[in-house]
Order: sequence, then C-alpha cells, then structure tokens
Amino acid sequence: MKATPRSHAKYIKFGLYALIVILINIAGIRLFFRGDLTQNGIYSLSPVSVKVAETLTEPLTVKVFFTRDLPAPHNTTEIYLRDLLGEYALNNQKYFRVHFYDVSPETEGVSEAARENQQMARDYGIHPVQIQIVEQDELKFKQAYMGLVMIHGDIIERIPTITTTEGLEYQLTTAIQKLNHKVSALLALDGNIKATLVLSSDLFKVAPYMNLKHLDQYPDEIKGVVDRMKAKTYGKLEFERIDPSRAGTSSQGLDGFNLLRLQWPDIEKADIAAGQGTIGMLLQYKDKTREIPLLRVVRVPIFGDQYQLTSVEELEDLINTNIERLININEDVGYLTAYGTLDIGGGSPLGPQEDGLNLFGNLLNKTYTVKPIDLKEETIAPGLKSMVIVRPIEKMSDYDLYQIDQALMRGTNLALFIDAFEEKMPANQGPFMSNQMPTFVPLDTGLEQMLAHYGVRIKQAVVLDEKCHRQVKPREQGGGEQPIYFIPKIESANINKELDYLKHIKGLFAYLVSPLELDSERIAAQEVKAHELFSSSERSWEMRDRIVLNPMFLTPPASDTEMARRPLAYLLEGVFTSYFKDKPMPEKPAEDDADASSGQPAEEAAADADKPIESTDLSQIQDQGGFRETSVPAKIFVVASSKMLSDQLLDESGQSPNTMFVLNMIDALNDREAVAAMRSKEQRFNPLAPTANSTKVLIKSFNMVGLPILVVGFGLLVWWRRHARRKMIQQIFGQ
Repeated sequence: MKATPRSHAKYIKFGLYALIVILINIAGIRLFFRGDLTQNGIYSLSPVSVKVAETLTEPLTVKVFFTRDLPAPHNTTEIYLRDLLGEYALNNQKYFRVHFYDVSPETEGVSEAARENQQMARDYGIHPVQIQIVEQDELKFKQAYMGLVMIHGDIIERIPTITTTEGLEYQLTTAIQKLNHKVSALLALDGNIKATLVLSSDLFKVAPYMNLKHLDQYPDEIKGVVDRMKAKTYGKLEFERIDPSRAGTSSQGLDGFNLLRLQWPDIEKADIAAGQGTIGMLLQYKDKTREIPLLRVVRVPIFGDQYQLTSVEELEDLINTNIERLININEDVGYLTAYGTLDIGGGSPLGPQEDGLNLFGNLLNKTYTVKPIDLKEETIAPGLKSMVIVRPIEKMSDYDLYQIDQALMRGTNLALFIDAFEEKMPANQGPFMSNQMPTFVPLDTGLEQMLAHYGVRIKQAVVLDEKCHRQVKPREQGGGEQPIYFIPKIESANINKELDYLKHIKGLFAYLVSPLELDSERIAAQEVKAHELFSSSERSWEMRDRIVLNPMFLTPPASDTEMARRPLAYLLEGVFTSYFKDKPMPEKPAEDDADASSGQPAEEAAADADKPIESTDLSQIQDQGGFRETSVPAKIFVVASSKMLSDQLLDESGQSPNTMFVLNMIDALNDREAVAAMRSKEQRFNPLAPTANSTKVLIKSFNMVGLPILVVGFGLLVWWRRHARRKMIQQIFGQ
C-alpha cells in the first residue's frame, strides 16, 4: 500500500510538533520564569534578600545537612529549603554555592560517605534532633539532621535546627548580613581579643565532691576551643589562664567582674582544708569586657545544690556570641536605664529578672547591640540611630529631657513605651489581704509634656474594649469565658496597612494601654507626618480617675455614647521643633557626692536642692553650634503601654503577631524597613474577616429557606421545559 500525500502531511505535522516541544524545552533551560501566586509572595525572595545575594563579592558556601526521605511535614521543609537556596544561587551564581550532604541515620546501614558527612556535621556543631513519625499506625521517634552552616572566608555562621519554613528566609538573609559585618569588623581590629580563663587549681581538690570529676582536664579543653576559634577569627583571638590559687598570681583586677566564687569548709575524711576558688571566663578587647559563666549552680529540692559545667559545644557558641557583642558587629540600639525603667534582660549575668523584658532583650540582641544609657552618668552618643525608652516612673530633670530632645534633633529616632500610670501594690500586704487590688497613680516624668510638644498627648485613662481577650474560666467557677476588657483585641481593619512592614499583620493584642490624642495643629506646624498604627474597636471606652481592673467588676457602659474607636499607637516622622526652643538651656544638676565633699551639712544641701537651678540663655551658645532648634528628618514611635514588651505578649521564636510588630517597629526606626517587611511576609496568623450580625442572619435564613426554594424552583423549571418540549412534539406530529 503506497503512502498518500495526505499521510505524508500527517507525519510532517507530527514531526514539526515534536520539534517545537524540544525547542521549547531547550529554551526553557536557559530562559525561564517563575510565578508566585501567594498573597504575600512567601515562595519568592524579598528585594532585600536579592540585594544581599547580589552584593556578595567573595564566595559564600552553604553546606546543608538534612536527612533524606523524612515524613511530613519535614519533607516539605527540605523541599522549601532547596528551592529557597536555589533562589539565592540564581541571583549570584558566581559566589553563592550550595551543597547538600547525605546524612542518613546510622540505624539504616549507611555508607562510609554518609558517616563521614555525619562527622562533618558534628564538627560544624550540627547535631541530630529527635522527631516523631507515624509508621504503620505506630508512633515512633527518629534521629534526623536538619541544619546548615554558612562559610564566608574563615567565618562560620550556622542554623543548627530547621524544623519549619516559617521565618527561614529572614534567618538566612540576616545570617548572610551578619557574616559580612563580622568579617569587616574582625579585619578592622587593631589588636587581639583576649580569652582569659580564671580557674583556681584549689577547686580540683573538691571537684569530685561536687560531681565534677574531670575538672582538671577542663583548661585544656577550653584552650582547644579557643585555638580552633582562633583560625576562624583571622588570628584575632588569644588564650590566657589565671590561677588565683597559685602563689605570686595577681587577682586584684578580678574583683570588679561577676565571676563565680566558691567557698568550702574542712573535709576531714579527704584531708582537704577549708578554702575558696574562682571559676569563669573573660573576653577582653581594649576597655571592653564580656563575662562568660563556666559553672552553673542548680538548686534541686531534696538533693540540694547541683553543679554543672558549661559543655565544650555550648562554650563555643557563648564565645562566638560574646565576640559579636564585644566588637559590635551589629548596629547599636540605645536603651534608657535608671528612672525606674524596666530591666531589658537579654544576656544579663544575673539571669532573667522577674520584672524585666527578658524575651524582648533576647530578641533584640539577635540583630542589634543593646547599649544601656544612663543620662545621669553619660550623654547620648552622636550617630546613634535609635533609642528605646520603656516605662520611666521617676521625674526627669530638664537637663535629662534636653539630652533626649537634642538626640532627636540630631536624628536619633525614639521608641517610647510609656505608661500613663504607675501600678502600686498595697504596702504590708498580709495573708488576709492577698486579694487587694493594686492602685494606679498617674505618672508625670516630664516625657509626657515633651511628647505633647511634638504632637501626641497621652490621656490619663485606660482603654477597655468589648472585643478583647477572653479567658476560659475553670469548671469550679462555672466554666465559660471571662472577657478581659483591658486586653483589647486589635483586628486587621484597625491596623495601618499603608506601611509595607505592617500590611501582613492581621491582628494584635494590647495590654493595659492608654489612648493617644493627636495635636493636628502642632503636627502641621512642625512639618511632621503622623501615621496611626493601630486603634481599638468601635466598641471601646475609657476608664479614668479611679482605675479598677478586676475582671469580675468590669462591665461595658450602659450608654453607647461612650463607645468610640481610640488611637493606641502613632509613628511621627519629619522635621521636629526642639522642646527647648526659646527656653533657657538647663544646667546639669549638682551631684549628691559633690555636696558631701564640700563639707556642707546634709540639711543645707537638701534645702539648696529644692531651690530652682539658674539657667543660661540659649542664645549665648547658638553661635557655637551647641543647640539645634529643628531636627534632621527623624521618627518617634509611641504607644502608651510598657506591657506591649512583656513576656506575656511576646514569643521566643519571634513569629507571633505582637512580636513581629514590635521588632518591625524597631527595624523601621533603624532604616531597615525592607528587613521588617521580609520578616512579616510569612505571618501565618490570618483570621477570617468579622461578619456583621445582619449578614449572619441573612446567610442562615438563606440556608434554611432559600436553598429549598431554589431546589423547588429548579425542579419546576425542569418540569416546565419537559412539558413544553412534549407539547411542541405533539404539535409537530399532530400536523
């Protein structure tokens, strides 16, 4: 049978189609694009991540140690990590290199290469973690590697555990930025960092009785850690040991440091005399010192005090972290101390403080260096980008306010978490008075008047809201929910979405917050723009004068006239006018010890302290450039609640909406809006929009009545169509 021209055309057409498909695939290897249809673009790199990858000028190697064939959801985490690192590599194929290593668990009979990879992971500080899996309807536990290290020159940054995709891009980008800053900071040092081990050899005698059997080997282990880290810090780290027990060893300079000092009595059965010893480590660079505890004392009930040495692996992390803070690889953020402000915690050698901002301090220290500022002892350094002020309760002098004002004029942005009231518990509260409620005393620190001059007033009230946190009552109290009106729930509609770093935050909780009032005329006169960041709902009201916050006694007002939306947070930005313009420049208050050294009686000194301090006309120094009447472009963030930074509203991972809001505002004040937007784009808190009661009734009625009517109506329509068709057929054949 001969082929016809028609069959030839069919084969030619098939060949052309195949050729087109092949050419399209070849072109797709070189020319391709990806589309991210997610609302927040969570599967695409943020502009700041693209910029960080593109600006690499030296090779950066990422080594990923991730166990293969893990069950859900860990397998999707690995896929997401591969895609994300591929995106970084596409933006800098020359210097961004990624290697994935097979590290299958030893129980699966792995190859020699996999064992070598496991050892490599452990050498980098990546250790397996235990995960739960379900196999054949059984809950099992499995050891899995899920971490990576970044190597840039001799510097290593690691992410030891990656168990979720949330915040992964933020972790990678900030880690790359930290590597760049760290390399530059280490190379710029004009001296070495001294790692000094302070360990009394007398402790070796009592170590076995403290369950520290190998304490005599500890100095060599620490020296080995420091030697390894020396190669990773461009030779800028050197080791030294001080033994206070040895004769002729000077330990006079150690008294000022917070090192652990132990004393023990005579131990007759071991022929050990009473003595004392010191243990700890100091990192010193020029006049800066960081203390690293090496021995922890844990008090266990019944068993008494237990002693735990810092492990070698943990010590390397501690040295690395403290080096970063010592050489300031991160940008400084000022934090006002004294005046009764809350302790920021976050690395305090004394440990977490009960009434402190421990989580906030830890989160802030990850990307910034917190610089405590006591205006009674020092001034605010020029060039500081931002300063945080949290709940001062003591009256500030005009001189202190003058320093804050002039720092703002120089461009230091302010983050103010100020309370309108001081919460005071009843004095001498006995066992029968434990249920007494605290009293709230209005505060007047001086910051309130200065803030009002800039354009925002804090009202002496507490905002209560019907849309609030609801606490589940225990069964003994009848169950149900108890509304906590003084913890307003901020819905998405009441959060400013015009700012990129807030548009993905869909809800917040405020806590014991006071309303703010904007002075529009003063704002306009200063060429300042005010952004209302969030507000309460339309069903909120104010409690003034006598503040009582017992949820059992709180009820909404009977009249709706008191209900209104209240602004709770503002961001002011622009050119501010000095609070001290056309005022005398305040003088620094005389120090208390100056009166004592002068021999003046205490009564006379106290009387003189009450006299007004003479002031000097500012016009006398204006020509010297010591006073600024107007600021360079600056920002002020203000919320009238220090509870917004409390551990109750923040989380350690940094993923909750409240935590993201606080950190994003700090980033915005440090000109890192792009980083803030990147952090919050993966915010998974996405509640449904509230539905009005009338809409709910309409939907319910439609489901109950409307749907049956539609079904009946549709059935009647079908019956009518069939009846009409039958009638038409009868007419056609009837003719």
